[in-house]
Amino acid sequence: MCGRYYMSDDTIWEIERRIGVRISQLWRELRDGTRDICPSQYAIILRAEKDYLNAEKMRWGFPDFQGKGLLINARAESALQKKTYRDSMLNRRCVIPAKGFYEWNSAKEKFVFESTENPVLFLAGCYNWFESERDSSAVRSTGTAGNQREERFVILTTEARGRAAQIHERMPLLLRAEEVRTWLFDNEKTEQFLRREPEEMLECKTDYEQLSLF
Repeated sequence: MCGRYYMSDDTIWEIERRIGVRISQLWRELRDGTRDICPSQYAIILRAEKDYLNAEKMRWGFPDFQGKGLLINARAESALQKKTYRDSMLNRRCVIPAKGFYEWNSAKEKFVFESTENPVLFLAGCYNWFESERDSSAVRSTGTAGNQREERFVILTTEARGRAAQIHERMPLLLRAEEVRTWLFDNEKTEQFLRREPEEMLECKTDYEQLSLF
């Protein structure tokens, strides 16, 4: 799975250079002194807007209507068959840029994963609209329904490969920079992305090794 990832100022510059979309202002609005991004927080995502690529801030996690908590990941192999995700996968795909992501093994040891080739990871995802928490409270207090909806995203995961498989059985579905627009705009290629074999393009460090670099 993917339960936490991180960004950096250098990552933002690299995304703008590679993808050609401005996200510096969004990053300044979202920064709160930490580079880590956790479920329920707002993050930067890339999505298709008619014929062009757009960057937005969006909250991480679909509401879990079967209980408390959030749905933060969707399995790539079955997302098109799941009622919760099918329409989003067909019509509302997104890309979540990151410097790297964290994973924990069974001994609760924390590991850091980054690309072996590029300073940016592009994680495949999808999004949908939900009634915002603010609107829900307004309904309870006034008895009238609000009209504001909130967009939320999930990160797609696939079977782990290489070093990642030694830590956890799942990992994010990764895209190359040149595949970002195809994932967002080409509906006919969606299933190919979901079913392809993951590439071994990650390097792994312990959290201690990563911190020693800063």
